[in-house]
Amino acid sequence: MTTGYAFKGGFPTPETIARAYDDLDMNRAVQAYRFFYPTVSGAAVVKGWRDAGLRPNRTFGVLETQPRHVSFTPHPDAPYAQILIDLGGGPIVVELPPGPLVVSAVDVNQRWVADMGVPGPDEGKGGTHLFLPPGHRGEVPGGHHVWQATTKTLIVGGRSLPAGGDVKAALARIRTIKVYPLAPPPEWREPEWLELTEKPEDTTPLQWETNLQFWEALHQVIDTEPAVGQYRAYYGELAALGIAKGRPFAPDDRMKRILEAAAATGNAQLRVEAFACRRPDRIAWKDRRWEWAALRSENGDFDTPAHVDLEARDKWFYQAIGASPAMFRRSAGAGSLYWLALRDATDTYLDGSKTYRLVLPQPVPAKLCWSVTVYDAETRSEIQTVQNRPALRSLVEMKDRMGDAVAMYFGPFPPLALERDWVQTNLGKGWFAYLRLYGPVSTAFDGSWKPGDFEPYKETPPVSAA
Repeated sequence: MTTGYAFKGGFPTPETIARAYDDLDMNRAVQAYRFFYPTVSGAAVVKGWRDAGLRPNRTFGVLETQPRHVSFTPHPDAPYAQILIDLGGGPIVVELPPGPLVVSAVDVNQRWVADMGVPGPDEGKGGTHLFLPPGHRGEVPGGHHVWQATTKTLIVGGRSLPAGGDVKAALARIRTIKVYPLAPPPEWREPEWLELTEKPEDTTPLQWETNLQFWEALHQVIDTEPAVGQYRAYYGELAALGIAKGRPFAPDDRMKRILEAAAATGNAQLRVEAFACRRPDRIAWKDRRWEWAALRSENGDFDTPAHVDLEARDKWFYQAIGASPAMFRRSAGAGSLYWLALRDATDTYLDGSKTYRLVLPQPVPAKLCWSVTVYDAETRSEIQTVQNRPALRSLVEMKDRMGDAVAMYFGPFPPLALERDWVQTNLGKGWFAYLRLYGPVSTAFDGSWKPGDFEPYKETPPVSAA
């Protein structure tokens, strides 16, 4: 096999030197792009929240997600709490009230730090959680659930489930979450909560992910946050590209071209892994097209006994943000359960120009609630249409549906007399869906219950009068 490289007397020619380094730097950059995509996506969350007015430890957000909020696979099932924490000044306490709160914390690299609320050690009964800064050496007082952070900045996302469809109570519950320093300074003031539902918000790296800004954002995180011990080899790849802690990011024209090409290539590869996964274990039911949204269930960091499952990590973080053991648990008692639909019953990608019907047998095995949410395949965010409704939810649109099964419709135009059970899609654009169950019970896991596939749907024309 020829490599295209030439050597004379065992030494590389000038042309080979230039080509080999271009190839080597490109290979390094593509692999680094894929590995650090969760970090840049985490940095985008921090930037998006700051742009919306949030301030670490001081100002937090309350949000009912709408299509105007650009974020990777959010959902309108429950209002969100958006909390930025800065541990640079010492340990921080997060105090949750009793109630159906599902809360998790990740670092800027989107490595899991804590589960709280229903899926956490407090089990929704209320609890006090203590977050320690990286490298904390001080005393740890009792009476708290203690979590060790891995970066100074923490991203804390919470959902307040609207029990009985009471969204107002769910919103009020978020505002009872308390955040304060373990040792408050004299100037400490209670944080304020901003209502963000009516404001646009973008917490994605969509504007950065295929250009040089991706690397600029990555350099900023590496330069300002503690290093992750398990990432040492990957930091070495970045250092060879001129991206290192304490070093200015100043690529020359050649390196800029390589980094931009690597961003475009790496992004395309992640899209293929997310939307054309080749793994057999992606399939949820052998006779259905539904996939597991996440390929791993052991923990929130995609660890196996022998290695990190990078393929599963790639797939998840290209289409979603945040990860935790509770989020991926596949057993009764899990806080939530997610399935992904990309293709219809004929094994064809879902097409916004076509109409589909989805049938779910009743009862759906969820103690709390369930929903089907539609996302734009390009942005991985809630679909934006004239209808402005990306989901059908058991607590809202589908609340009063009775019978052995519930049918839902998806397409560019509403089926006759079925508009209330319909989500609009965009002509000529691809989309995918998540089926979410909150408080899943055993039949969600043992195969005795399973959803239908998205079936192409054609209306039967009305019979004309004789």
